[in-house]
Amino acid sequence: MCTIFNRTIYDVVYQLQQEAPHPRRVTCTCEVENRPKYYGREYHGMISREEADHLLSVAEGSYLIRESQRQPGTYTLALRFGNQTRNFRLYYDGKHFVGEKRFESIHDLVTDGLITLYIETKAAEYIAKMTINPIYEHVGYTTLNREPALKKPAPVTRDTPDGKEPHGDDSGLEQRLTSLVRRATLKENDRAPKYEKVHNFKVHTFRGPHWCEYCANFMWGLIAQGVKCAGLKSEGLYRVSGFSDLIEDVKLSFDRDGEKADISVNVYEDINIITGALKLYFRDLPIPVITYDAYPRFIEAAKLAEPDERLEALHEALKLLPPAHYETLKYLMAHLKRVTQNEKDNLMNAENLGIVFGPTLMRAPDLDAMTALNDIRYQRQVVESLIKNEDILF
Repeated sequence: MCTIFNRTIYDVVYQLQQEAPHPRRVTCTCEVENRPKYYGREYHGMISREEADHLLSVAEGSYLIRESQRQPGTYTLALRFGNQTRNFRLYYDGKHFVGEKRFESIHDLVTDGLITLYIETKAAEYIAKMTINPIYEHVGYTTLNREPALKKPAPVTRDTPDGKEPHGDDSGLEQRLTSLVRRATLKENDRAPKYEKVHNFKVHTFRGPHWCEYCANFMWGLIAQGVKCAGLKSEGLYRVSGFSDLIEDVKLSFDRDGEKADISVNVYEDINIITGALKLYFRDLPIPVITYDAYPRFIEAAKLAEPDERLEALHEALKLLPPAHYETLKYLMAHLKRVTQNEKDNLMNAENLGIVFGPTLMRAPDLDAMTALNDIRYQRQVVESLIKNEDILF
């Protein structure tokens, strides 16, 4: 019940994220003298709040940067949201920021801000539930659940006249252009192990959901060590379940030790324990590896009878996946292809693996039970085709 409850919350918030206004840069039509080199045509120089408000009134998500008239040399990000212009003191130290979180570009900062403001407006109740019901609570992740020692967040400095506090309709508003979902769910961030990775799930690296950092240690441990290919000849590999208490031990090991977790045969002799932990991890992701947005295209591809057409449709569907999801799927399919190459011993062909991994990697965005039931065979066909054509599709 807890798993279903949490998934429902994340499904709703994910859909809201997709509905958030998109950034609309309001460009300056004339050349502005002394424009900072790290700002683009969105910089309008020293214009008044009233003029900025007029320029931004064209659409939700419109934004520009102006220099403060009262405090020359300081800059303000003006952003249109909720039919109001919001003003934020803007900083640059090699990256752009208005609070704790840094961004490579103004566009990324505004994107994050609009999503945050939209979710704050539409889903306050859900966010509160996410804070008290973390996704890992029901699967035993200790470091993401224990009471953290929080740093006091850096305050967001508003551009206000003569250093006075904001007043009027803005009074009491907490306007933080940092990821709300990240704040609500990764309070442990300061104490959790840190890993320097070329590829990570953070939203400012890949355009994935705000809570992709949930993947935490477990996913990176599996990717860093690899799904060990010991036991490839084991009969019923991925179909046979391991002991649940030992699978729990594997999860806790990754939570505690990250990529240094020891899942060698010396510790876990039964390969089904490792495969069981991997399957369970994928099932518990808030957003499946094959995302809700891409799901319909994959199902449509599976329904095509002509093999070449199906392959082309799958190729196009894969383009819809965020890079982190794509790379994870690519890695997993290469491994499962190796599993099928030992079919004579393990009795696991692409069809059998499709039955196992279809519902694990894909979940219908529609919560209707009948729709989900009808899609099961197509989910199996999707994974089966991805495995068989791994060398072509990836």
